[in-house]
Amino acid sequence: MSQIFSVFALGLALLFTPAARAADVAPPVQVVQNLTNAVMGAVRSDPALKAGNQAKVEQLVETKVLPFLDFRQMTASAVGRFWRQATPAQQDALQLQFKQLLIHTYSGAVRKVRDQQVRYLPFRADPGATSVVVRTRVLDNGDVIQLDYRLERDAQAWKITDVNVMGIWLVDNYRGVFSQEIGQKGIDGLIRTLKQRNEALAKGGQD
Repeated sequence: MSQIFSVFALGLALLFTPAARAADVAPPVQVVQNLTNAVMGAVRSDPALKAGNQAKVEQLVETKVLPFLDFRQMTASAVGRFWRQATPAQQDALQLQFKQLLIHTYSGAVRKVRDQQVRYLPFRADPGATSVVVRTRVLDNGDVIQLDYRLERDAQAWKITDVNVMGIWLVDNYRGVFSQEIGQKGIDGLIRTLKQRNEALAKGGQD
């Protein structure tokens, strides 16, 4: 599972740049291509970022990555049917802890960005579609890694709502884990578990 999370984070590591203007919305594949080209150069040129400096990574995620994610929808989807049962305060806490989990996972993945190449598979979508999948393959030292992105269109831009790593949709996978945790400990129990996990990772714990 730790390998899946690392590749997932690497996929996000290939996706950051300033947000596009609302009047200049790029097609989904172009968004992924532009962001991939931008991030590879940025990581390679910033030694602190390449080393996984926690402060740098957190700033990166907050300012460059999260604007391209519909993070509330990702969290709600991961929590599943229990999301509607959560209070606003619990929803905020779930988003915060889920974001911290992403940041910790992302830190390790940034260190692995070197000379990977990304190949884009043919893109097909119905005209007017508001939900699409951009399929890519990451070529990493002879390994070919499936890395697909689900994007949805809002009023201003295409945003990522899930990532498929080696055949597993990450948000779907989290939903099963979170559902089991909530079933045993309730929503507050899931929040505590995520908080404890993040604290362990902050102290250098391993997946």
